Amino acid sequence: MKKIAAIILAAGKGKRMSSRKINKVVISLGNKQMILHAIDRLKELFITPIIVVVGFAKESVIKVLKDSVVFAHQSKRLGTAHAVLCALKKLPKDIDTVLVFNGDDSAFYTKDIIQNLIRSHLEKNTALSFLTITVDNPTGLGRVIRDSNDRIAGIVEEKDATSNEKKIKEINPACYIFKVSFLRQYLKKVKKSPISGEYYLTSLIDIAIKNKERLGAVTGGKILWRGINTPQELEEAEKLLCASDN
Repeated sequence: MKKIAAIILAAGKGKRMSSRKINKVVISLGNKQMILHAIDRLKELFITPIIVVVGFAKESVIKVLKDSVVFAHQSKRLGTAHAVLCALKKLPKDIDTVLVFNGDDSAFYTKDIIQNLIRSHLEKNTALSFLTITVDNPTGLGRVIRDSNDRIAGIVEEKDATSNEKKIKEINPACYIFKVSFLRQYLKKVKKSPISGEYYLTSLIDIAIKNKERLGAVTGGKILWRGINTPQELEEAEKLLCASDN
């Protein structure tokens, strides 16, 4: 039986939310703080431990979650790959599989979505699997690049995307599952983006392809999902959440 843990990324500053005193993951969405939606879903699936990476306004996150999770501290915001590297230090040695996602927009991941990702990863014995979805407005999100045979060729972050790549509507909502052995082998090999200066977790997809590691993508289609980076997107997310409850 595989032992599965989870890493939730909650260290970012969320500049466009204009939230200076608290981390955006503790802003309310529906009837509770954003990050609690993800925590509750993981607890429903009996996934433990849950490691939350904190950085900006970390006290606000710790105050909400208290001792229900394990905290990893990212003192410098150097990107998502670096955040996961910080979390790996807190991962028990007997864990061989780990889910990774953000603490804000993960509120929209249903129990079925997470279970399907886990099931696909384990059945296909992939080193890395991730969720892809199609959105009408992909602005600000990582685009999924496919080759002529419709196979995953990589993911490009919007900051690094060409004008043609920005037209792609299949996106990566930053929901992953990894073999821990793969992370330990390759995470430190992620190179800094020459454009943003950050270390992207999405770079591991290119690394997996180059090293002929088994890669999987679970397509969620047009599920109810909303990236939450601005007050306007938060308002839209509230409406979507209400729609999903009805």
